[in-house]
Amino acid sequence: MSSGDIAAELSLSEGTVRNYLSEAISMMGAGNRVEAARMDRIKGWL
Repeated sequence: MSSGDIAAELSLSEGTVRNYLSEAISMMGAGNRVEAARMDRIKGWL
């Protein structure tokens, strides 16, 4: 989903969603959302 779609679904601002995603991606050590999703699948989180 796009940041805008996630924001609308959760009743958050798009900026807040971007910040949360950026922090989560950083904590995982991933370079971007695609890499983070790949890592999540490998770990069985998705």
